[in-house]
Amino acid sequence: MRPVATVAEVRAADADALQETDQSVLVARAGTVVAREALALLGSGYGRRVTVVVGKGNNGADGRVAAAHLGARGARVSVVAVQDAPDPLVTRAGADLVIDAAFGTGFRGEYRAPSVPVGVPVLAADIPSGVDGDTGIACGAPLRADLTVTFAALKPGLLQGDGPLLAGRVVVADIGLDPGRSRIALVEDHDVADLLAPRPRTAHKWQSAVAVVAGSPGMTGAAELCARGAYRAGAGMVRLGVPSTPEEPLPGGDAVSTRLSTTGWAADALAMADRCRAVVLGPGLGRDPATADDVRSLLAGASVPVVVDADGLFALATGDDAAAALRAGASGTILTPHDGEFARLAGAAPGADRIAATRALAARLGAVVLLKGPTTVVAEPDGRVLLATSGSPRLATAGTGDVLAGVIAAFVARGLPLLEAAALGAHVHGAAAALGPHEGLLAADVADLVGRWLSGVRRG
Repeated sequence: MRPVATVAEVRAADADALQETDQSVLVARAGTVVAREALALLGSGYGRRVTVVVGKGNNGADGRVAAAHLGARGARVSVVAVQDAPDPLVTRAGADLVIDAAFGTGFRGEYRAPSVPVGVPVLAADIPSGVDGDTGIACGAPLRADLTVTFAALKPGLLQGDGPLLAGRVVVADIGLDPGRSRIALVEDHDVADLLAPRPRTAHKWQSAVAVVAGSPGMTGAAELCARGAYRAGAGMVRLGVPSTPEEPLPGGDAVSTRLSTTGWAADALAMADRCRAVVLGPGLGRDPATADDVRSLLAGASVPVVVDADGLFALATGDDAAAALRAGASGTILTPHDGEFARLAGAAPGADRIAATRALAARLGAVVLLKGPTTVVAEPDGRVLLATSGSPRLATAGTGDVLAGVIAAFVARGLPLLEAAALGAHVHGAAAALGPHEGLLAADVADLVGRWLSGVRRG
């Protein structure tokens, strides 16, 4: 997993490095890397026209070093102090590249960058100037970069808020800072192959069995999708308990379905889940007031981890003390809210810093919390955070969240710790969807693509 360092963590790493290395050495390394990436972007240096916007701090110093290197390679370089920058900064005929080295990750205030003509590429040093290093919020009107060369580690501000839209392609450069204090990391494809153990030769279906308690009268589709997601993610057996009346047909498919009473079903659901390694609770359960009591009773009696999603989250937020309900279960809980469900649980929307908000809710509730979004944030109560950025607008389709809950539960059943199961589940969910069409992707398609994507990673 790739480390993601907050502004404070980078400052601490910088302070550690300065005990043995002079600041000028770090600046020289950073500027050299910026120049190298600029040359790669330009294709060559000789005769190229480059404008470098510099501020007064270390970010500006990095830009000046880069300018010197580019000049030595034959580029025609103009260094412009940020306070003297004209608007527009350059004409279309007057520049082959703009390097934004005005302000770094610690900038506070508002920055309105001079305009750059369409077609002139922009390279940002560390982070686009004016973007908050932690929240990713654009303060003013920053330039949109084609490439950002960031130092030591990814920054939260490059992965949330406006950051992903303004940073372009991101390259992480090693300049001798140790980001080891970071408690945030980004999940990548190889992490799935490294952490998700293949099923052993002697495997049997109960070793990775999942129970799904979902659906309600007239609402069985979510239950079917959740079960399908679990199977495609490697569950050997899915037992599906659906609160319903005797007149209604149970869902079809490969799951072993059990009819539960419409109220007071918690004890029967626990009995159904007896041999399973994980439980999903919530998709399509409905919002009958009696459901909240059953949700809390199941959480209190579960002997294995529970993934709470959708109507399960609604029921959990209905009571007086969600934290007490979660503490009653001894085996751990994963909560998977979208923004609206998060607001019900937390009492407020996530706000600008989604990482900090998710951390705070996980600590308060004593559960792993997965906040869905373009960057999915997964936090455990002790503050460790994993991020997944593989999602896309393809997933903005009814039922894909039900599939995700099933995938996460399957990963729990296969032995992953709760934080890793949730984060890897989110990554696989998004990566699998990317195999499907840009338009018209269905939730059932995503479930099937999960198996295909995992098979490809395993072959690799």
